[in-house]
Amino acid sequence: MTTQNTKLNFRAKAQIELKSICVMKNNSNGTKEWSIESANFISGCRNDCKYCFSKATAIYNKSKTQDDWKEEFVKSSKLNKSWRLREGGRIMFPSSHDITPQHLPEAIQFLKNILSPGNQVLIVSKPHLECIKAICDEFVNYKDKILFRFTIGSSDNATLKFWEPGAPSFDERIASLKYAFETGYETSISCEPMLDNKIGNVVAAVKPYVTHSVWLGKMNEMKHRLTMNTQLTQELKDKANQLYGWQLDDKIRALYERYKDDPLIRWKGEIKTIVGLPIGEIGSDE
Repeated sequence: MTTQNTKLNFRAKAQIELKSICVMKNNSNGTKEWSIESANFISGCRNDCKYCFSKATAIYNKSKTQDDWKEEFVKSSKLNKSWRLREGGRIMFPSSHDITPQHLPEAIQFLKNILSPGNQVLIVSKPHLECIKAICDEFVNYKDKILFRFTIGSSDNATLKFWEPGAPSFDERIASLKYAFETGYETSISCEPMLDNKIGNVVAAVKPYVTHSVWLGKMNEMKHRLTMNTQLTQELKDKANQLYGWQLDDKIRALYERYKDDPLIRWKGEIKTIVGLPIGEIGSDE
């Protein structure tokens, strides 16, 4: 049995290795565990999450830089796209940016375009309460077509602020979840990535307002994405190594034992691999 490294090696270059995570088209991991297609109309994201796959990919492709990723640019051709009915699963919106107050009217227009043909939509967000209220109020007649999935990787605001500097607080995310739940929408949570070793606090806080699922996942390709996305300060290296240690295989197996019989808990692909569970079909959301 091989021994798992307990720390990240930030000395080795990550750019070449990043190629392997930019090619996942025919893979049921990542967004395809949840959906058959992803829909986006913005380049960049104000959340500016340090671990962001989309940011790393954009920088690798030289379409964005570390500094200008947080500047959001609406792609008119994407915004005005006509949609057909897609059968066999949900369309995930968004997957490479978020729904923010700055572009809320456009997001509502985009959602109308997707929902109008009868598509099922998975709305994934680190939610702003203003945006969730507007979406819930606007799409009352589409409740049976919408599943919300709010990303909450920690209950600690300092932790959230460090890893996701432009995203809403824990309290605002919980308030958004409550609003969607209380207005009769289907709700779920993504704890991917888990940002500390106290994810049980998040699970306990959200369960009363979740109708569908709570997904647990690791921070993937941590060294590569952090190296690409941001300046490697000593603080970042220390926090990354701490998180890496919390997500070693033995810790993940212990987490699985804790929640394996909970019907709400679901596991992202990298955890399934560690604990020996089969990877679901594309778009199966299970």
